[in-house]
This record gives sequence, structure tokens and C-alpha cells, in this order.
Amino acid sequence: MGSLKRKEGPDGSSASKSKRAKSGETTKDTKIDSNKDAKQLKTPAVAKPITTPVVTVLKDEEPLFPRGGGSVLTPLEQKQISIQAKKDVLFEEAKKGGKEDTAARSKKKRKSKIEEPATKSKDEDSVKIESLNFKRLVKGSLVLGTICGISPLEIAVALPNNLIGHVPITAISESLTQRLQALQANGEKGDGEESGDENNLDDIDINLFVHLGQYVRAYVVSTIDESVAGKTRRHIELSLYPAHANSGLSEQDIVLNSTLMASVVSVEDHGFVMDIGISDSQLKGFLPRKQLDPSIPEETVQPGSVLLCIVTGKAASGKVVQLSTLVDRLGNPKHFPAEATTIDTFLPGTAAEVLVSEVHTHGLVGKVMGHLDVTADIVHSGSGPDGADLVNQYKVGSRVKARVICNFPTANKPKLGISLLPHVLSLKPKTTTKDGQEVLPTDVLAHSAIIQECRVERVEPGIGLYVNVGVEGVSGFVHISRVKDGKIDTLFENSGPYKIGSVHPGRVVGYNSFDGVYLLSLEKSVLEQPFLRIEDIPIGAVVSGQVEKLVVNTQGFGGLIVKIAEGISGLVPEMHVSDVHLQHPEKKFREGMKVKARVLSTNPARHQVRLTLKKTLVNSDAPAIKSYDELAVGMQAFGTIVAVLQHGAIVQFYGQLRGFLPVSEMSEAYIHDPKEHFRVGQTVSIYVLSFDPEVARLIVSCKDPSAFGLEKQLALKKLQVGDVVSAKVTQKTEDDVFVELIDSSLKAILPVGHLTDKSVNKTQAALKRIHVNQTLTELVVLEKNEGRRSIILSHKPSLVQAGKEGKLISTVDDARLGEQVPGFVRNITASAAFVQFGSKLTALLPKSLMPQDWHDKPNFGLHKYQSLLVKITSIDKELGRLVVAIPSAADQESKKPEKPADQAVNPLDETVTTMADLTIGKLTKARVRAVKETQLNVEIADNIQGRIDVSQIFDKWEDIPDPRRPLKRFKPKDIIDVRVLGIHDARNHRFLPITHRSSHAVLELSAKPSDVQAPSLPEPLSLEKIEVGSTHLAFVNNVASNYLWVNLSPNVRGRISAMEASNDLSKLANLERSFPIGCALKVRVLSVDKEKSRVDLSARTPGASHELTWDMIEQGMVLPAKVTKINDRQVIVKLSESVAGPVHLPDLADDYDEANPLSHSKFEIVRVAVVEVDKSNKKLRLSMRPSRVLNSSLPIKDREITKNTKLQVGDIIRGFVKNVSDKGLFVNLGGDVVALVKIKNLSDSYLKDWKEHFQVDQLVKGRIISLADGRIEMSLKQSVVEKDYVPPITISDLKEGQTVTGKVRKVEEFGAFIDIDGSDRLSGLCHRSEMADRMVQDARTLYNEGDRVKARVLKVDVENKRINLGLKPSYFKDGDEDDVDVDSDSDAGAALNGGADSDSDEEMSDIGGALVVGESDDESDEEKDSDIEMTEAPEEGLIGLEAGGFDWAAANLDADDHGNADVAEVPSKKAKKRREPQGIVDKTAELDVNGPQTASDFERLLLGQPDSSELWIAYMASQMQVNDLSSARQIAERALKTINIREETEKLNVWIAYLNLEVAYGTDETVQEVFKRACTYNDDREVHERLASIYIQSGKYKEAEDLFEKIVKKYGSEAPHVWYNYAHFLHTKSNKPEQARALLKRATQVLGNTKDTYLYLLPKFAALEFRSPNGDREQGRTLFEKLLATYPKRFDLWNQLLDLETSASSVAKNPADPSVIRDLFERGTKVKGLRPRQAKAWFRRWAQWEEKFGDAKSREKVSAKAQEWARAKAAATGKALEDQGQEEGESSGAEEEGEE
Repeated sequence: MGSLKRKEGPDGSSASKSKRAKSGETTKDTKIDSNKDAKQLKTPAVAKPITTPVVTVLKDEEPLFPRGGGSVLTPLEQKQISIQAKKDVLFEEAKKGGKEDTAARSKKKRKSKIEEPATKSKDEDSVKIESLNFKRLVKGSLVLGTICGISPLEIAVALPNNLIGHVPITAISESLTQRLQALQANGEKGDGEESGDENNLDDIDINLFVHLGQYVRAYVVSTIDESVAGKTRRHIELSLYPAHANSGLSEQDIVLNSTLMASVVSVEDHGFVMDIGISDSQLKGFLPRKQLDPSIPEETVQPGSVLLCIVTGKAASGKVVQLSTLVDRLGNPKHFPAEATTIDTFLPGTAAEVLVSEVHTHGLVGKVMGHLDVTADIVHSGSGPDGADLVNQYKVGSRVKARVICNFPTANKPKLGISLLPHVLSLKPKTTTKDGQEVLPTDVLAHSAIIQECRVERVEPGIGLYVNVGVEGVSGFVHISRVKDGKIDTLFENSGPYKIGSVHPGRVVGYNSFDGVYLLSLEKSVLEQPFLRIEDIPIGAVVSGQVEKLVVNTQGFGGLIVKIAEGISGLVPEMHVSDVHLQHPEKKFREGMKVKARVLSTNPARHQVRLTLKKTLVNSDAPAIKSYDELAVGMQAFGTIVAVLQHGAIVQFYGQLRGFLPVSEMSEAYIHDPKEHFRVGQTVSIYVLSFDPEVARLIVSCKDPSAFGLEKQLALKKLQVGDVVSAKVTQKTEDDVFVELIDSSLKAILPVGHLTDKSVNKTQAALKRIHVNQTLTELVVLEKNEGRRSIILSHKPSLVQAGKEGKLISTVDDARLGEQVPGFVRNITASAAFVQFGSKLTALLPKSLMPQDWHDKPNFGLHKYQSLLVKITSIDKELGRLVVAIPSAADQESKKPEKPADQAVNPLDETVTTMADLTIGKLTKARVRAVKETQLNVEIADNIQGRIDVSQIFDKWEDIPDPRRPLKRFKPKDIIDVRVLGIHDARNHRFLPITHRSSHAVLELSAKPSDVQAPSLPEPLSLEKIEVGSTHLAFVNNVASNYLWVNLSPNVRGRISAMEASNDLSKLANLERSFPIGCALKVRVLSVDKEKSRVDLSARTPGASHELTWDMIEQGMVLPAKVTKINDRQVIVKLSESVAGPVHLPDLADDYDEANPLSHSKFEIVRVAVVEVDKSNKKLRLSMRPSRVLNSSLPIKDREITKNTKLQVGDIIRGFVKNVSDKGLFVNLGGDVVALVKIKNLSDSYLKDWKEHFQVDQLVKGRIISLADGRIEMSLKQSVVEKDYVPPITISDLKEGQTVTGKVRKVEEFGAFIDIDGSDRLSGLCHRSEMADRMVQDARTLYNEGDRVKARVLKVDVENKRINLGLKPSYFKDGDEDDVDVDSDSDAGAALNGGADSDSDEEMSDIGGALVVGESDDESDEEKDSDIEMTEAPEEGLIGLEAGGFDWAAANLDADDHGNADVAEVPSKKAKKRREPQGIVDKTAELDVNGPQTASDFERLLLGQPDSSELWIAYMASQMQVNDLSSARQIAERALKTINIREETEKLNVWIAYLNLEVAYGTDETVQEVFKRACTYNDDREVHERLASIYIQSGKYKEAEDLFEKIVKKYGSEAPHVWYNYAHFLHTKSNKPEQARALLKRATQVLGNTKDTYLYLLPKFAALEFRSPNGDREQGRTLFEKLLATYPKRFDLWNQLLDLETSASSVAKNPADPSVIRDLFERGTKVKGLRPRQAKAWFRRWAQWEEKFGDAKSREKVSAKAQEWARAKAAATGKALEDQGQEEGESSGAEEEGEE
């Protein structure tokens, strides 16, 4: 058994230390948490051993007994030992006495073997109390635990006796593992080999699958002991897989109140489908939502989650187990499996009733079910931690409730460990009280807390101490190794420093949530240690440490490892080693050196601590901000720059807090490039500007907020570019001089380049003369940025003079053409220079405008900041561009002769000879080149192009022959008169003056008669000339969803709101169709916004185009409106910008059955009528009833009700439920007219929960029964509303022998209670004797609640109101079973199980109400002659359905789906005859055995199987059998909306069937529409390939070929098989072998000439040549010869070629020449590297072929060839061995010679 001195908890062992332990062997059982250091994680024992010396010796001798065996002591001897144990004796005497008693017992044992066999048997049956420890845990052990820690990759589980197990993320559940594998596969596919596990696992959060404190049953996968001297490292790996955690259970073991570990498979509306992992069983679990305990977070219950559940029952079918997690049931020990038939039911976590057989001071022994041994150790009996007196509390023979916590698989006899602790019994976390409230013990005493007074309550010699820590109900345990720093051999109760009652200071080193015990240490070193865990280290704390190691990586020095506590080390990154960058940090820091550091951040999950040695941070008194809660605007703190960006820097603070430092906040001075002033690792002092915790945003600044007050802000605002100021120098650098303005104290920068107008040397000389505190005068303000508070100055005399004279330009508006202005060089390129002025205004100085002698100089002889005087030659104010020239070069350019204008080639007008002749207003001729929707493209000459906008052709509306196509009358080559308007820029479609010519410009022309006939060009239409109310011709230029954009002229554009587009509302439904591009409209100007250059227009008639206001609305008006919002109750419409209103349900249609707001769409234009108007409150009642807005003579089913409508008592009207209250229903009849329906008037029958039968907006029909006091009261009773009302059946109406239908309300063992349809709450009883023609033992095996049945009335007792019913099938043999439809509203049918004497595996499934006997597994095929033929329906059934000659499922349904017995399947196989007489089949409520025949049959089946694609497809096929294409389409659409989104395969099946339907019966447009949608919702490539297959099956080869072309273009580079599929189609179906051969070349070009491409495609294309009816065998051989030449050693290619040459299809088509095949065989034998096994198979195949096609001579030749090859191979092998031996000999000789 090993030593008793353990760390994982007490186990009832002896206090003595074994001899083996004394000899120095390590025997402590310790569970090490990977998050802690070795010493810290030593865990104490938790049980008291038997204190008698007798047990000590027995323990030492324990290996002589079977593991888990019994004691050798009689009950009398045990009593004596128990009395002796109470004596206070010395440890040595106890040990000596133990040896003597052991010898005595051994002697008695030997004697009993001979004389008392009966006594021996009794002694062997006695049970030893054993605790769970590391050594007793083996693979396969099951143990109960609680989840005590969750990390990203594993779960920590607290086990009994202070053991800790670990569950990897891949061992939680099979569903979660599959999800992880899918993520991993996607990550590897997307990221390549470098994709790590963590990247893919970030998407999985274990906290969403389990939660802390959750009880679980775990399976031990492995135990690993890696203990070394001084450190104990043990690892227990667990699994929560239901298949593991429920191992040993069979279906028979699962009874009421047994427990199961279950994982969530899927989440349904009413609960969760669970996997329970029972081997060799299809049993599933179901957890209703009502049975989910409120303490379990609902977000943690998702596919992959695991839960410990209790069984609450089984479904009648026996295939589903009902589960519950309610603590009231699962945690109640009264709910134990009393019906258990085997001991396997009692797994850990299950409650049990224990018969106490032995009671000891350290535990108790009992039995379950009379023979299963169970033990409770010192911890879980309550003796140790709680100090319970077991002897007085429990008596032998009494029964106690306990919970199983572990098993002992290695014991000879089955034995379990149990717990009597209250919190384990209730499966709740242990709690204590604090301030009157229940809290967790960890909330009272946290980890690492120091307790000043720990009072010893109990001493376990050799094990440890139980102490009182001052927490009510929770004790502490100190393991003997943690009592003091030195070694201690044993402890004594009444003597020594640690006797009972002694008080010591202690420290909490852990807490076991399962045992409910604090783990303490009394060691002085632990008490003085600053931190025990990483979690205890406060972020921002200053700590002392010692350098452990210098980190060296690929970049060199990477940082330091600093030890700050025992077992805790932190990393000092390279950037935090010092405030300044160290060139040789290894010289400053040595291993063992003591340092002072500050904690930057901690990450306990990753065991990481980051430290800093920066003096700035370590010695700083500024607060260490680590979260947004500690921030305040204006707070000052230190941070470290971790990244420098173009626009700022990222600053890291403590913890994970980061902030952004904008470049504008880096300095008071202007900073162009942050990288020039800041570096990564630099420590900066910042101020908090703003922060937003919700979006995790923090903005900081290096500027002191208090340094820039209101006065400076006003001074900065007053300062203008061009002002001349004086400043004092504050700092001087190589590039800049930092100054402070004299008057305002504003800080500014004077770049060195701006000191003088002279050369660089002169400038540097001027810099040397400047010193700090010097006052500089004559400084001009060059730039100012108020946002950044930056000012740039210049000392250049030229700029200063310009500033004084006001000539320093700073905007484009300041520039004047031809003016000479001073500037300086900003940048120089190869073709130009850029000259800068004030406020960063920059001009282009092209090379062509520089003096000629500058062109050959480097950088044109210029340098940055050089002063220049330039002349402005071009200004583009729109783009803000300037072009300048050197004055001398500009003068020379102006003196050059003008370049002649471009000559016109073949002009139509002889007066036009050059472009210069085409001035604005010029009247000329043009030839039409092309007619577009909105313009005519024309040419004046062959090289002069122009355009005529459609708005420049017509003067009046009457001149337009066809408003939809105004330019219809023009034809190409027409010659028309035009007048030049200007230039049209084709790049941006702008209308420009004639001077703006460019390569993209064409002439803008006008062909308006008024423009052409006028003596001069009239002034064109502009935005300034447009007035509100004026009318114009407009032409549609663009159509948007809500607007029409129109052109009034080439440069004036307007918009027309959709509601203003026409008086005809039918045109507004589709703007794009009603108003095509280019169509003409007569419009009126509504408003002009000159700032936005926008004109709002209306195309409605002038009288209706005014803006509708509330004053203009009158009752009865019919107006157009635009739908703006839609919900289930109403449609909100907009009449104008200021008027909107709702259209409620009663006003949507004349027939309330058609009133559906969702049938309208947003932005739809509709016609509404004003029914009522309340202008004071701005309320409208609008109506969209056709009788209101179209024609009052239209039929009206539901009349319109207004407040003026006169209602009469007795009127029958319909309305919509407005509200469901406790008084009844309020029904909206229209507008504000509401009727009340009292509860008593709701129904003729009693409604128990009447509110569940009604909901808001439900359509109801009733009769008005009262109009008193102006209140309308209605009744919905059918007896009041309906004329032909049939009163409900009463008990007096029932007659014996009458057949009725009903629904099973309740089922008991003795019978079923049935609610009779159409009755006034009548219910009858069907006794089990009347359920079937055979004897029924339990009615619950036949019927469930909710089953629809047909019954015969057997007896009616009117006086006692009792009805007896019968369900025997024999009652309905008279043919009246078809009289009543019992399946009118739900699935029906009930399957009767076979009798108890039936020994065959007969399955009966409810096929839509039909009962079918399945095929027996134990029948053989030879019994087919005795088959019973079942009725088949191949065309109406669900399998093999066809319509129109095509396969609806497109061969897509999975094989597994066909194999499963499903309630939607119709049997098509013959059921074999049973060897035993069959029981009578219950045909109650039987559907047609031929399967679903009508739409109602399918609808019933679909209620139970909404996700079955097979059923939906069969439904579609049934509609096509009656040629109802529209219904089939509707069913397909319903299927796609109904099938769950997770059922991707089922949805794909329906899409393929839908495509089949459209290809067979639809048009090309419908096929493409469905195809595009299918591609959107499914795998794009798969849908393409499926459609190609459908086309081929349908004989549409042209469409298939076109689709194949698209496939290879789209997917050819990623899917090589698409090329082969296309080639196969061309060969076999399209008879285009040449085109197929050309595909190979295309494929290799796309895929690349790689080895994989060759080896995949070439053999397949070659095989097509052999097998295709259009193939060429020589072509195939050529392809194979290429392959064999490239890869001669690939013998699989030789075999493929031989297969093709000798294949039956090839031979039948064109028998091959035998010599060719023989030559192939012979060539194959000569392949280099041919292995003997391959050669043997090759020669055997050759011989077989010769046997069939050759003669004796050829067969002999094969044999000779084989022998020859074998000899050659042997010779070659021998020679190789000889050469090898010779080499070894030479080597050996050389060695011997060397030794000599």
C-alpha cells in the first residue's frame, strides 16, 4: 500500500511511518497543480487513520492481501482493538504491540484455515475502509468531482480527498471535439502550416460549455507520476465523454433516479437532445427546458455541453430517456434508484440507501442492495473535518442516505466509496454564513490569507492536523509536511507543540471545493512569503527580485527572468530593462543579481508575469492605472510606447490597458513624423484627454492641459498667417529652433532652412549665431494649426517683406494670374519642383517653365527651403491647383510663336478649318455618329467630336414624338444644325468653358430650334435662373429606389421624389420600368437649394403637386402614399413630408382573410383613402380597401365599421383581437370601435387556460349581443354565431355501440382516459382489458398522452356520469373504420409491442398511422419463399417517387437516411414471415397503408418531420402527378423555409429537387433564378455540378456544356476533377472527343505542370480514350507513354495501362493486338527498381493472360522470363552483399592496422 504519509488527503491509514518510508523512498501521494510551484502545491491528507498499532503492521503487510480485500479480524477482535485505540500510549509501544498482535492474528488465521472454514468465509467478507488516493486511481476509475478551474485548453476538477484532475478541451464531449477539429482544419487550410492551435481555438470559449461548481462524473484516462527528489509531480487526466463516464451501464441498468452524464447534441424548442453514450444501444436522452435547473446558466447549455442528469422516466418506445437537472430532484438523496436490478446502476453521483454494517471512529461500512460493499472514509463520513461522532450517530443495522463518489476497479469484489457530507448529498457547493448571508468559503477566506489563530481540533498522527479557522462549518487541514519548515515524524494528541487546543498562525494554501476543507500551512517560510500564486501579485506593486536568467533570442538580448517569490518568476522585456537603450545589457545584469522591479501585468491562465526595471516607473509616485474604472480626465500617469504609427503612438499602461497618443498631442511644437521624436520602449508622461470603456478607447496627451489657458487660446486664434512677430529662443537643434512668442508666450518652431534666403552654408552659419534666450525679430507666421496648437515661423527676408506688404499668399483665392510672388522649395522630383507659400499652399513648377540651363543640373540646381521668386501662370480654383514659372523662363515662353491650332479633317462646314474656329455660339453642322438614351454623339469633322444632350434638342413638350424614347427619330449619319455651347469633359461629365480643352474633352452642342434660329447664343439655363413654380422639360438620367434624377440642361440636374413622379400610382410601383433612362417628363420646380446645387421637382399635375399639409386633408380623399414601415399589426404610410399615418388591419382589405401587412413592402407606392381625420390631434384613419380606393361596387365580405356606423344587436361581424385582459377579449372592429367579449361568451365548451387560445391580432367572428350605454358587447360562442350550429355531445346523447373519436388525456397502468371529440368535456375510461384482443399487462405500453384514437361506447352510466369505452380492433371489423377521420388534426396511430413470449426482434414503426412489421434480423435469405407480401405504393410512397421521368432527389439522399427507420418511410421491402404466431396488430386510427395519398396526409406527416427532405420531395412529386406546377413550387419554397438551418444536407436535397423541377417543367429564367439562390445558400461548386448532372439526365446537352465551361473557368484551378467530368461528358454524351482532348492542355495550363496534376489527370484522360465509344486507343497509349517516360518506376501506371489494354470494354470495342500486350508485359519486367513482390504479381498476371489468349510456347516463354528475372535479381543481390562485405573487411583491416 505504500507509506501512509500522504499529501492528497487522509485515507484512514495508520499514523506510523512504514519502514520503506524510513529508508528514504518517496511515497507521498501528491496532486500537483501546474499553476503552482512544487512546495506550494503539497496538499494535506484529509482522513484519520486507525490509531492502533495492529493496523500499522497490517498496512505494511497489505500487499500480501488482494487489493480491496477484507480484514482478517473477527468482530470481537475489532471491538477489542477499538477499545485499545482509545488509550494514550507512546508511539513505540504501539508499534511493538502491533507486531505482537499481528503475529497473534496470523496464528489465528492459520488455525482458522484448518478448524473453522465458516469463520474464514466470514472474515474474508469483512470490508476495509479505504480512501481514494492517487495509487488507487487507475485507468477506468469513475469518480465524482466538481469543476474548480477553467482555462482556455482544459478544465480542473476537484476530486475527493484533495485530488485534482484535469480534463483536456478535447475530452469534454464528442460534439465539442468535432467542432474543434473542424476549426483546426479550417485554420490549417487558411493559414498553412504556421497556423497554431491557439489561433483556431480562440473561437471556442470553454466557459460556454461548463461552469464553476458544476458536479460531474469523470472517467480516469491516465495517471502519470513524474515525481523527483524533493518535488512531487502527479497528473490525473480525466474524460467527461458520456461514453466514458457512463461506462459499465447497459439499457437495463438505466432506471428511475439513476444518474447519467449526458452531452447536448442539439437545442430544440422544448428542450435538449442528449447523448448518453450507452454502448451497443441507440438509446438517447431528452432534457426538457422545464427540467433545466435555474442555477445552470442557459448560455452554457449548447451543443457540446455536458451535464450530470437524473433519469425521470423512459418513453413508451423505450428509445428515449427523460432527464432532469433540477437540484430538488438530482440533489435529493431520497431519489435513489429503488428499482435497480443490478449493482452497475450505482455509479458515482448516484444516491443510495445504505445499510450500515460496521461503524468506526474513522469511517463506516455498509451495503447497498444487500451485497454491494460501500465505505465512507474519515473525510466523507464527517468524522475528520466536521468532528462527527460516528459511533453514536450511526448504528449497525440502520439505513442512511448517501451518495456514491467513486469506485475501486482493482478490488476483488465490487466496492464503492460514498459520502455522507451534506453538500455532496445535495450536490450543492458548501457554504458558510457571513453577515447573515450564505457565501462560499473562498469569499470568507481567500487563497493566501493569513489566519493569526488556528486552533487544533483533531490530531491524526502521521497525517496532519484538523484546525478551527474561525469560519462556521468549514474546518482547515494542515498536512504533516506543512506543519513546520523542518521534518516532523509524527504528531501527538496530548503532547507536543501541536497538541489538541494549541493555537498557531497559518496561511491558506488552497481549498478543496469537493471535500469542503481549507488547506493550510503553518510553515514560517510560507507565512513570510510575499506571494504564493500569480493571482496574489497586485498589478503595479513594487517587488524585490533576483535575476535568474538572461533571455537570448534570434534578435539577440530579449529580456530578463526575475524571481520574485518561491516558484514565481517574471519576464522583464527588453524594452523595460532600462529607461535608455542598453548596448550591452549582459554586462549590467548578472545571474543572482538583486533588483527592484514593478509589476506591469499578470496572466494566471498562461502563468505569465511582466515586470519593468525602468527607474521612471519603479520610482514613480503616479498612480498605476490598469483599468478604465481608475481613469479620470486630466489624470497624469506614466506609460510606455509600444508602437509608433504615422498618426500617433500606442501607449501601454499597467495590465491590459492601452491608450492612443495622437501626433497632435505629442508636443506643443509641430511634429511631422512621430518616429523622428519617439521610439518603442520610451517612457512618457501623459495626461488623460478622454476615454470610453464601452468601446475600449483611451486618448492621451503629452501636453500639460494647464499650460495652455484661455488667454493663449485667444492669442492663437487672433494670430494670422503673414503676421510679423518677435520671439525668444528656448531650444536649438540641428533641424529646428524652438521659440516662444514675446507677446503671447505661444510656442513656435523656426525651421533651420527658414533662417535666411541664402545658401545652405550661410544658413548653417546663421544657426551658429543663434543661442538660447536670444530674442529674434522680423519673424513671419508661415503656418498655423489651432487643432495641434502648432505655429511655424520663417526668418527669410523675402517672406518677411511679403508679410509686411500683405503679399504672402496662403490660399488659391489670394493668387493672381501673372503676379510674381515669393516662396520656397518644398520638394523636388525628376520632372518638377514644388514651391510652397503660406498655410502649406503649394504650386507646381514644371521643368518646362524653368530656365534651360537648370535642366541639366542635379535637382535643377535647387535645394529644399531655397527661396524662389515665381510667376503664377495657371490657377484652378476648383481643384486648388497653381502652376508657376521662373519669371525669366515665363517671358521666353510668351515670346515663342503660337502653335497653329489643330486642323479640321473633312469638316462638314467649310467655315471650320481649325479648332480655333469653333468659338462659343458658333453655328455649324454635325453628323450623328451614335444615338444613346440621353445624348447624341456627333462629329463636326473627322477629328472633332461633340455631343448633344437630350435636354438641348427640344423646346416644347409637343415637339417630342415619343416621351419614352425622345431620340427615337434620329439615325446615324443624319446631318443636323448645331450651335457650340462649350466643352464637355468626358472624365467627370462637367460642362466647361471653351478654353478648358483637354484630351478628354468633347464639344458641348445644342440643336434646339430656339438656339439654332437665334441670331446669337441665348444665355444657357443655370441654377440661378430657376424659380420655384416654373415648368421645364426634364429627361431621366438615373433611377434610384426613391428618386428620379433628371437633367434640365447639360449643367443643371434635379430630382423627383417617387411620389411626385406621376399621378398614375400604377407607374410608381416600378420606377425603373415606368421611367426608362432618357424618357421625357414635364416637371414643376418645388424648391431650389443653391448651396447643395439641388433642385426638387414634381411631374404631377399642377393642381396636385402642392405639398400636402394637415389643413388640406379632408375625409374621403384618395391620395398616393409611400409605405415607410411595416409590422404585424399595421402599415405606416407617408402622404407627404409632414403627413403620415397608419393603415390598421381592418382597413387593409375588404376580406379580412386577405388582410396581411407583410404582403406590402417598404417604399411601395399605394393608394389610400382618408376615412377619418382629427386635425387637432393630427390623427388619421386611412384605408387601403379596394372598395374605397378603386371602385365602391367591388364585393365586400367584411364591411367597414366607423364611429358613425349603426350597429344592431344580432349583427354578425368579424374583427381582430386588440387586447387579451383578465376580463376577456377586446376586439377591434375598425378605427376606434372596440367590442368586449366576456370570458363567459368566448366558447360553448370549457376552456381551462382560455388565454392560450387567443392572441393579439387574431381574427375572430362574433355576434353583437348588447349595445347598452354605448358599449358594444359580442359573443364568440358557436351556438350564438352559427345558424347550423350543432350542440356538443352530452352524456345522454351517447348510446352503447356508438363509435366515437377522441384524444388520450391520461394513461395509467389499468387503462386510459379519453376525451371524446365534439362533446361538452366528456371523458371516458378504456380499461386495459378492452384495449386489444390479447391480454394487456400495462396500458402505458400501448398509448401515450395526446394519441388520437377511435373507440366504441361499451357502457354509459348517466347517473354516475361514467362512460366505458373499448379500443379492440375486433370492434371495428364491420367496415366502419372509414367512417371517422381520427387524424384530422394530428398524427395518429399506436404501435402494439409484441407479447412477452416473442423471441424475435420485431420492430413496428408508425408510418403516418399505418403499422408495419419490420424484417427480422435472425431470418435467413432461404426463407424468402414464405415472405408475406406487404402492400407497396411505388408511385405514391416516399421512396422511389417519380414524376415526369426524372429523379427528384437527384441521387443526393444519403445512404444513412435510406437506412434509418423513420416515421416518414413507407416500406418497400417484403417483411419476412415470423416463426412465432404474430400478435394482433392494433389498427386504431390507421392511415392508408399505401403511404400518404393526399395533401392532408403529407401535411400530417410533415408536422412530425419538418426537416425530412425526402418527405418534402415526395410531396412535390405528388403535386406534379396532377400537373400542378405552382403548388410544387410553393411546397419547395415552404420546405426551404421550414427545414432547420443546421440540416444543410436536407436543404441541399430540396434545392436539387427544385432544380430538377424547373429543368423539367420551368423556363430558362426560372431555372437560373432557382440556381442563383441555391448557389447563395449552399456550396457553390456542388450546386454547379449537380445542375450539370441534371442537364445531362434531362438530355439538355447544350446547357450542360455551357455550364461545364463556367465550372472549369470558375473552379478549374482548385478542383482538378471538374476537368475530367467535362471531358467525360464530351466523350460519352456530346460526341466531341477532339474538344475533350483540348481540355487536357487547358487543364495543365490552369493547374500547372506539377507532378500531382500529371498523375491525376493524364491517366483519367487516357482511360477515356480506351473506354469512350468515341475514343482513340492510340491517343490513350501516347498519354501513358508520356507518363511512363517521366515516372518509369511508378508501377501502378504500368498496371493501369495493362488494365485498359486487356479490359473487356476495350477488347469488345476493338480487340487489341496480342503482340502489343505481350510487349507491354515484357517492358514491365525491365523496369528498374522492380520489387520481387511486384514482379511476382506481374509474371502471374502475364501467365494468366497467356493461359487465356496464348499457346504452350508463349506460356513457356513467360516461365523462362520469370526464372531469368529471378536469377538476375539474385545475382545483383549477391554482388551487392559481396561488395558490402569487402568494404567491411577493408574497414576492419584498417582498424587493426591502426591498433598495431
